Amino acid sequence: MDLVQLEAEMRSVLGAETVEFQQDGNRLAVRVIADCFVGLNRVKRQQKVYGFLNDFIADGTLHAVSIKALTPEESI
Repeated sequence: MDLVQLEAEMRSVLGAETVEFQQDGNRLAVRVIADCFVGLNRVKRQQKVYGFLNDFIADGTLHAVSIKALTPEESI
């Protein structure tokens, strides 16, 4: 799993101003700040982020994922 490439994809597709990862073995914590989350509930936000991670979860590269998906206003 190439986190640099994953970050670039998330920034591009989501229009994210911030994408941060903390990886510990097969566990990943993700923090994304993007305008595309405005008006979405927590589940819908997480679904957008999971879209980038599903293949890694399916093949066992990732076992546990923690997601913080925030709007720019919420990140202050």
